[in-house]
Amino acid sequence: MNLNTKYLGIPLPHPLVVGSSSLTNDLDTVRQLEDEGAAALVLRSLHEEEVTGEQMDGFFNSENSGESSAEAASYFPEPELALGPDEYLEHLRRVKQAVAVPVIASLCGRSTCGWISYARLLEQAGADAVELDLYHSASDALTSAAEVEAQMIEVVREVKQGINIPVSAKLSPLFTAFANFAHQLDAVGVDGLVLFTRFHKLDIDVVELEVLRSLQLSDSSELQLRLRAAAVLSGRVSASIAIAGGVHTALDVIKATMAGANVTQLISAILKNGPRYLRTLHNELREWMAAYEWSSLEEMRGNMSFQRIPNPSAYERATYRMFH
Repeated sequence: MNLNTKYLGIPLPHPLVVGSSSLTNDLDTVRQLEDEGAAALVLRSLHEEEVTGEQMDGFFNSENSGESSAEAASYFPEPELALGPDEYLEHLRRVKQAVAVPVIASLCGRSTCGWISYARLLEQAGADAVELDLYHSASDALTSAAEVEAQMIEVVREVKQGINIPVSAKLSPLFTAFANFAHQLDAVGVDGLVLFTRFHKLDIDVVELEVLRSLQLSDSSELQLRLRAAAVLSGRVSASIAIAGGVHTALDVIKATMAGANVTQLISAILKNGPRYLRTLHNELREWMAAYEWSSLEEMRGNMSFQRIPNPSAYERATYRMFH
């Protein structure tokens, strides 16, 4: 049974990757994740606000970074426990020393200069790759969608030119022409596309007049949006595809692979079930493949993508027409 895959040009023994979260904040947990079979680890995101904030008397967290995403911002530690940029680099070095699996640093920047300069430091600290969390709140009515996308594409282009390790882009599902944007990123050389960032849940306290943010773990229902996106891109981009969010069972991993994913990033499933769940998923994945006579993940990868199924419209307006 061959579960081998390749992500960002890096060979991996299977597609079960620990996504960007607080799971990788503790070295003992990091070692346990490796012992239970994690193929690779993505560190929690370092936000540019933390970099600039340290230069302003150690102000690590801003309100803007806090409202960005629920898993990329990663079940974020309390502000007083958040790692500043120097601490983040030291933690990266220690994680690299503690484990043999690939370690991917995650960076959520705003300015082009901030992305490039810190990506270089992450490379120097030993990161095997850098995941760029391309989040934009799109709340500025004077900035067009085309301008936002152009800025993000330029960030990826400049980071790719500035470092020698692979670069992935973690996207939100909110782009109007998602496939076109992904193609533009692919054209400037991005090595991987991570689908998708999960956002905080927002509510309004009508008595205290406050905006409330909450973190909720994902479930398998969130996989649907990601399957469609992977199926759209599979075979149409050179970049690796990672599905992040909604992967909880071995069947979810199979679905992601058939849609075209090279790896699946897990967070909520591990937070719910503990690091040992990685071993359970691995075993169940092998059992399912044996039962249905699949000899490798490679032979099934993308077999349910837009390019390979007879009726791609099943992913699109057919779903809409069921309810209208």
